Amino acid sequence: MSRSKKKSPYSPFTTANSEKEDKQLASRRDRRVNAALLKSDEDDEALVNRKSTSDVWAFDKDGKRRVDPNKEPKALRK
Repeated sequence: MSRSKKKSPYSPFTTANSEKEDKQLASRRDRRVNAALLKSDEDDEALVNRKSTSDVWAFDKDGKRRVDPNKEPKALRK
């Protein structure tokens, strides 16, 4: 696979390999808060979403940037 290249010219700003751990922790926090709300209230409208319980800016990855394939061909290698 010496000649295989990425199809989309975007690469992440990161020091982490994945955001999987951050997403798992956010989901656990979300489920824990919602379970407590369901036990205390009879109202299903009181459930919260992930945006109110976690901050995506605190995750390990900081977004993506577009890479120019002509200037940085090594960035598009798999």
